[in-house]
Amino acid sequence: MVRLSNEKLTVTIAEKGAELQSIIRNDNSFEYMWSGNPDFWGKKSPVLFPIVGGLKHNSYQYNGQTYTLGRHGFAREMNFVVTEQGPDSVLFSLIDNEATHKVYPFKFIFSVRYVLTADELKVTYHVKNTGDELMYFSVGAHPAFKVPLAEGSAFTDYYLEFEKVENAGRWPLTAEGQIAAFSVPFLNNTNKLPLQKSLFYEDALVFKNLASHTISIKSDLTGYGIRVHFEGFPYMGIWSAKDADFVCIEPWCGIADSETATGDLTEKEGINVLHPGQLFDRTWSAVFY
Repeated sequence: MVRLSNEKLTVTIAEKGAELQSIIRNDNSFEYMWSGNPDFWGKKSPVLFPIVGGLKHNSYQYNGQTYTLGRHGFAREMNFVVTEQGPDSVLFSLIDNEATHKVYPFKFIFSVRYVLTADELKVTYHVKNTGDELMYFSVGAHPAFKVPLAEGSAFTDYYLEFEKVENAGRWPLTAEGQIAAFSVPFLNNTNKLPLQKSLFYEDALVFKNLASHTISIKSDLTGYGIRVHFEGFPYMGIWSAKDADFVCIEPWCGIADSETATGDLTEKEGINVLHPGQLFDRTWSAVFY
């Protein structure tokens, strides 16, 4: 485990998956992250790379070859190496290897940087194409925040507040985990989504190109809250395991295959493309109060 700390927060990150484990407020030892109870969901904040969501039939085609790759990719199950570290920042890196080549034929360096500044945590994904051909990839976040946040409050005492008034349909997920062909009405001229556990009984709420770049977890009964900023991420997933006490706010540069996907990686919706030697960076951040 790697621990970062400043005057406001202490953050713990595992080298496996470069996965956030804990975000604690120093003045009162208040924890913001989900516990990871395996009875509901054993993860806390997996990093999604080189795909987001599931592939149709768990496979894709590239250059005439078929590859099998599980939901959300392999990075979340691999050990990263700490390549830079200070008291309030750390850089984890993953380099392509024999195991990754079996499921993903590209050469890369994928790094995750965590930086603490006062009561804010910034998380940056760095992707570098170290090969000699175009590289196709997706990347995304999956942090699970504890809800209810404060003792004595209930899940339904909280709501999500969007930065802007939204008119956005959700894109349903099929039983196989693919994005449906059509959206259904969901956010109708509002910037507020009251939380109830039944929201997630049909899997994640998936949005494309929200007007907002910030979503906050709030309650009118407590002063505790979280504000997540995700400019530069065109897709958003909001999810919880059935009846669990957490909410994931998931900024994505990529999305699960649609039910009409061809399986060709170069045609995948939301796929990002890097030329040889090119770099890709995206940052999301969260303020904890």
